[in-house]
Amino acid sequence: MPYEELKLSTPLPVLSWANHPLGHEETKMAKNVASLPFVYKHVSLMPDVHLGKGALVGSVIATKEAIIPAAIGVDIGCGMMAVKMPFNSDQLEGKLKKIRLDIEAAIPTGFNENKDVEKSVTNWQYWHDFKDLHRGVQDLQGKAMKQMGSLGGGEELPLTVVIQ
Repeated sequence: MPYEELKLSTPLPVLSWANHPLGHEETKMAKNVASLPFVYKHVSLMPDVHLGKGALVGSVIATKEAIIPAAIGVDIGCGMMAVKMPFNSDQLEGKLKKIRLDIEAAIPTGFNENKDVEKSVTNWQYWHDFKDLHRGVQDLQGKAMKQMGSLGGGEELPLTVVIQ
C-alpha cells in the first residue's frame, strides 16, 4: 500500500499509510509529534492509526537520543517495557533476530492468549469490577484473564534495542 506525505507545516514529514482520512484531533496530534526536537527523519502513521494520549496509536516515531514508551504504551492491549541489559553492541552482534524470535515465542500476540492463567493475574484485586462493565463484556473475564501478559488482538510486538 503506498503512503502519502501529509501536507502539514512541521519540521519533519508525516508519512501516512492510514486507511481513513485523519480527523482534526488526529492531525493536530500528528503535527505535535512531528514537531518534537528528538524525532528522527519522519513520523509514520500505520493503516489503523487512531487517537491516543500524547501520540497517535498506530504511529511509528523514530527518535534520536530519546525513548518515549508512552507513545506506544498507552494503547489498551499494548505491551511496552524498558529493561536495562548488561550487554554491549559487540555481544549482540548477529543475535537480535534470535532474541526477537524468542520473545515472540514467549508472549502471545494477535488474537492468541496464554494457555493458563498466571497466578499473579488471578490475584489481581480489580477482577470484581468486571460486574460494573458494559454487559456486553461482563462474560469475558475468563478470556481477559488469559490475555493478561499478551499483546492482544491486532497488535505487533514492538522491539526497540538501544545500544550505548
